[in-house]
Amino acid sequence: MRRPAELAPTKIIGVHLSYPSRVEEYAARTPDVPSYFLKPPSALARHGDEIVRPRGCRYLNYEGEVALVVGRRMKRVREEDALGYVGGYSVANDFGVHDFRHADRGSMLRVKGQDGFCPIGPDVVDADDVDPTDLALRTYVNREVVQVGNTGELLWPFAYMLADLSRLITLEPGDVLLTGTPANSRPVEPGDVVEVEVEGIGRLSNRIVEAKEGLADVGAVPEDTPNARHVALAVPEETV
Repeated sequence: MRRPAELAPTKIIGVHLSYPSRVEEYAARTPDVPSYFLKPPSALARHGDEIVRPRGCRYLNYEGEVALVVGRRMKRVREEDALGYVGGYSVANDFGVHDFRHADRGSMLRVKGQDGFCPIGPDVVDADDVDPTDLALRTYVNREVVQVGNTGELLWPFAYMLADLSRLITLEPGDVLLTGTPANSRPVEPGDVVEVEVEGIGRLSNRIVEAKEGLADVGAVPEDTPNARHVALAVPEETV
């Protein structure tokens, strides 16, 4: 059964590196355990919403992902029981603007947490109707395939990540886990249409627009740094 993605999470949790292709792309060391970050609920957007790139920014990247929606309260849940707490699955795009990577000391609040930077939808499919170990994912920019992945490739299965998180953080019904993105996240431009498709779940579509107004003259400003280019373009930092 599927239902519209009308979500009201207390928290949205993202995982950093979870696909081997992403690790290889950055020539990174394969992590022993997952690491996570938070996106505020105000980052939520819907299928069809416009995604706003702040003025002065160049590196607004898409990240096509499977979104896992918690169905009931999770606290210290064992890995073998964890999938029984999932309410459903949806499609997400974990947008980030890497021009702010120099700010916030690793929290990525400005990078990943801006309003609208987490579109999810158009539907949530009941967990009983989904095989989470074999979900094919594709991301398109202007109808061209730019990312391909399958949850069978993940470094850690969904159950492991849920059990890991619930050891220390209580997950409430409606909370969202963004399960990571495969290789080839790249910047998009105003006018581009980004679509993320998860086979059997749905296809999420959003258009990129430029902010109508510039940022207020307070706080951190966008910077075109070597680290921003390294992450946004997946090139060695020493070359940029």
